[in-house]
Amino acid sequence: MGLTKQYLRYAASAVFGLIGSQKGNIVFVTLRGEKGRYVAVPACEHVFIWDIRKGEKILILRGLKHEVTCLCPSPDGLHLSVGYEDGSIRIFSLLSGEGNVTFNGHKAAVTALNYDQLGGSLVSGSKDTDVIVWDVINENGLYRLKGHKDAITQTLFLREKNLLITSGKDTVVKWWDLDTQHCFKTMVGHRTEVWGLALVSEDKRLITGAADSELRAWDITFIEEMKDLDEPNSKKSRGSSLGMQGTHGTVTGDPEADEDPEDRILSCSKAGSIMREGRDRVVNLAVDRTGRILACHGTDSILEVFCILSKEEIQKKMDKKIKKARKKAKLSSGEGEQEDVAVSVSVQDEIQRVARIKASAKIKSFDLIHSPNGGLKAVFLLQNNLVEVYTLNPSMPAPQPIRTARITIGGHRSDVRTLSFSSDNIAVLSAAADSVKIWNRSTLQCIRTMTCEYALCSLFVPGDRQVIIGTKTGKLQLYDLASGNLLETVEAHDGALWSISLSPDQRGFVTGGADRSVKFWDFELVKDENCAQKRLSVKQTRILQLDEEVLCVRYSPSQKLLAVSLLDCTVKIFYVDTLKFFLSLYGHKLPVLCMDISYDGALIATGSADRNVKIWGLDFGDCHRSLFAHDDSVMCLQFVSKSHLFFTAGKDHKIKQWDADRFEHIQTLEGHHQEVWCLAVSPNGDYVVSSSHDKSLRLWERTKEPLILEEEQEMQREAEYEESVAKEDQPVVPGEAQGDTYFPGKKTIETVKAAERIMEAIVLYREETAKMKEHEAICKAAGKEVPLPVNPILLAYGNISPSAYVLEVFKGVKSSELEEALLVLPFSYVPDILKLFDGFFQLGSDVELLCRCLFFLLRIHFGQISSNQMLVPVIEKLKKTTISKVSEVRDVIGFNMAGLEFLKRECEAKSEVEFFSDATSSLEEKKRKRKKREKLIVTLT
Repeated sequence: MGLTKQYLRYAASAVFGLIGSQKGNIVFVTLRGEKGRYVAVPACEHVFIWDIRKGEKILILRGLKHEVTCLCPSPDGLHLSVGYEDGSIRIFSLLSGEGNVTFNGHKAAVTALNYDQLGGSLVSGSKDTDVIVWDVINENGLYRLKGHKDAITQTLFLREKNLLITSGKDTVVKWWDLDTQHCFKTMVGHRTEVWGLALVSEDKRLITGAADSELRAWDITFIEEMKDLDEPNSKKSRGSSLGMQGTHGTVTGDPEADEDPEDRILSCSKAGSIMREGRDRVVNLAVDRTGRILACHGTDSILEVFCILSKEEIQKKMDKKIKKARKKAKLSSGEGEQEDVAVSVSVQDEIQRVARIKASAKIKSFDLIHSPNGGLKAVFLLQNNLVEVYTLNPSMPAPQPIRTARITIGGHRSDVRTLSFSSDNIAVLSAAADSVKIWNRSTLQCIRTMTCEYALCSLFVPGDRQVIIGTKTGKLQLYDLASGNLLETVEAHDGALWSISLSPDQRGFVTGGADRSVKFWDFELVKDENCAQKRLSVKQTRILQLDEEVLCVRYSPSQKLLAVSLLDCTVKIFYVDTLKFFLSLYGHKLPVLCMDISYDGALIATGSADRNVKIWGLDFGDCHRSLFAHDDSVMCLQFVSKSHLFFTAGKDHKIKQWDADRFEHIQTLEGHHQEVWCLAVSPNGDYVVSSSHDKSLRLWERTKEPLILEEEQEMQREAEYEESVAKEDQPVVPGEAQGDTYFPGKKTIETVKAAERIMEAIVLYREETAKMKEHEAICKAAGKEVPLPVNPILLAYGNISPSAYVLEVFKGVKSSELEEALLVLPFSYVPDILKLFDGFFQLGSDVELLCRCLFFLLRIHFGQISSNQMLVPVIEKLKKTTISKVSEVRDVIGFNMAGLEFLKRECEAKSEVEFFSDATSSLEEKKRKRKKREKLIVTLT
C-alpha cells in the first residue's frame, strides 16, 4: 500500500453553556452528607450535579452517546439511576462518579424509573410499552411485564407490599402482583392519557393526573386472605382469574371482570377529585418523601401545591363543620332541640390547596424536599435552560413562596446563533436572542455576560477589547469587554443583518442584510461625552446595492475580492476597490447559507440548504467538486487556517471535516442531539466550538493522534455492523411466543462479545484436553515424562488449568449481561459446560453464579437436554452436587445471620437503646429535657 496522507484527529473536549436539557427530570441528591443543597440535572448525554447554594457545577456523571431521559436517586442517597434514549439504564455512584452497572432491556427511551422502599429493586418503564423490574444488588433483570399498549408514564412500588402500579398513555392504570408477575387489576376510569401517579396517606390513597384539569383520588383497600370463603371456591376463583388474565397480565374479556371481589388482592374505588387551576394536561405529579405535600404542574409556569391533612387535622376540620352546621340548623328552626347533624368527609377536606408557585418560565420538571427548619424546598428545571429554587412554609396561614436561588450564568436562555474566537484563541464569544457571553476556553467559565438584541452574527474587534454584534433588527451593537457596557448602537440595515466579515487589513468590516445591500464600515476613534479618552466607533464608507437579500459575505485574504451569497441561490464575486462584478457561482438548488475562502485565496467553499457543499476555484469560478455533505441544510462552513481543510455543520446534528484538495470526507464529530446552528474554528486551528438547538456548546480539540482514512472507514463499517448485530431478532426459545420475548434483557454487542468469549474458552478447553490426552499417550509410549508446552493464554492467567480458565471467563461476564450471553450461545457448547459445572460444584466455589447459569441453561434448552441420553448421567450428578452445595451455602448464611442477630441483641442490651435507631433525635431529646430541667432549677432558686 502506498503512502497515504495523515490527518490529526479532533476529539470531544468539553460540553458547556448548558444548565439542564429538556428530555430528563431534575432531582435532589445527597452528596457529602448534605440534603437539599445539590441537584442532578440531565445535560445531553451527561448528568450535571449543581451546588444550588454557590451556583457551581461540582460533578459530571459522564454518559456515552445517547441523551438522558430519566433520573432517579436511590433511597440511601448513594446512587443515581440514569435512563437513556436508547433504552439503557446506568447506575452511578455519587461518591466516585462512576457508572459500574448497566442494564439493557428496553428498545426505546426510558420514561419512568423508581426504586422500592429498600432500594434493592428498580422498576423502569419505556416508550416501548414494557415494564422491567431489575435486581440492583445482583445486577440483573428479574422479569418483563407486558400489558400496556402505549408509552409508560409512571411506575410506583407499594411499601411493604410486593405490588407495582403503572400508568401509560393508553389511558389505563395497571396493578401488578410481583410474586406471580401478572396484572391483577386494570383501572379504566380515565378518558385521556394518564401522565402522573402519586401514593399518599400511607399508601391508602392513589392520586392520578391525566390530560384534563382533574386530579382523581382513589381509595385503596387491601383485602386479606379469603378465610371466610371455602377452599374449593377459593381455588376455583383463583384458577378462573389466572385463565382470564393470562400469564403476563394482559386482561381480556369484560373490563369490569376484575371488579369481582373473589379474584382481587385489593379494591380501588374513586373517592372524588380535585380541580386544578390549569386547564392543560398534567406534566408532572409528585409527592415529597414524607407523603404530606402533593404538587403538580402543567405546560405553563405554575406549580400547584397541596397538603395532605392528617387524621387529627381532618377531625378538627370536621368538628368545626359540624359545629357550624348545628348553629345554622338551630337558627333556621328556632330554639327547640336539634338532632345530630351528619357531615361527610370529602376529598377536598383531606387534600387542601396550599399555594401556587410561579416560576419565571415554563416548567419542565421539579422535585420537592423538606428543609431542616420545617419548610418545603422546590427546585425547578425550566424550559429556557434555567434552574430555580423556591422555599415555602406550608404550616403558615397564607404561605408565600420565596425564590432563594437561581442558576443562570452557566448558559443562554435561547439557542446560540453565532460564535467567534478571539485572536489569541483564549476567549470564545457566544450570542443568542437575549445575551452575549464571553467564555474562557481553558476553564470554560463565563467571564462576562451582556444583554443584547437577537444576535445573528458577531466578531472580535482587532485587539480583542471590543466585540461587534449584528442583530435581527439590522442593528450593529458595539460592546466593551472590560466594563461589559454597550458603547454604541448603529442602525445598519433595514432588515436582518445576516452576515459580517472582518477585512484582512483589520481596519474595517463588511455587513450584508435582508435589505438587499452590502455595507462597508471602518473603525474610528471618537470623543466620548462621559469620558475624557477617545473610544472606538464605526462609520459607514460605501454601500453595494443588490437585487436579492444578502445571506452571507466574505472577504478574500488579499482583500481584492468580496463574495456575496444571495437569496436567488447564487454567489456573486465583486472587486472590492471598484465594486464591479467579477464572477457568478451558480449551481446550488437552494440558497447558500454559508461560505468561506481559503487562506491563499485559491478556493471558495459554499454550503447550501440543498445539503450540498461545492468547492469552486476563485480564479475562473469553475466548480471543482460537489459533495453531498449532510442529510439536512448546511448551516455553517469554515476553513482551518493555513490549510485547505474545512469544517461543515448541519441540521442533521453532525459536524464534518473535509479535504478541499482531495475532496474527501475526513472525520465526523458526533455529539450534538439537535440541529447545529453554528461553529467557529480558532485562528490556530487547534480548537473548534459549536452550538446546537439542544442549548449546549461543545469544544473539540485537535489531538496528536494521526487519522488515516482507511482505518477510519474500517472503524465506521465495524460500528455499523455492531449496530446491525444488536438489532437482529432475539433467538427463539421453546415455550415463549415467536418474536415476543419476556426475558428482561436484550441482545447487545456486549452480550454477543461475552458469548464469543465463552465459546472461545470452551474451544480452548477442548483443544487443551485433547492435547493432554495425546501427551499422556506419547509419554506412555516413550516411557518417560515429556514436557508439555503451555498455552500462552493459560500462562497469562497464572498457568491455570483449562477448566479453571472457563470458570474465569464466566466470572468475567457482567452480571447484567449473563443471561443474554447464554441465550446467544449455541447448544453445541452446552454439554461441555454442563460437564464442567459438575466439577466446579464439587470444588464448592462460586455456587451462586454456577446455579444461575445452570438453571438458565436448563430453562432455555430443556427439550434438547432432556432428550439427549448422553446428558442424563451428567444431569443426575449435577442434581446431587447442586443440592448438597446449595444446602451448605444456606447453612453458612443461616449461621452468619444467627450470629449477627446475637450481636445485635448484645449491642441493644449494652446500650439500652434500639439498635440502628436514629441516635441524633434521641440525643436532641435528652438535651432538650436537660435544658428544661436546668431552667426549672434556676427559676426555683
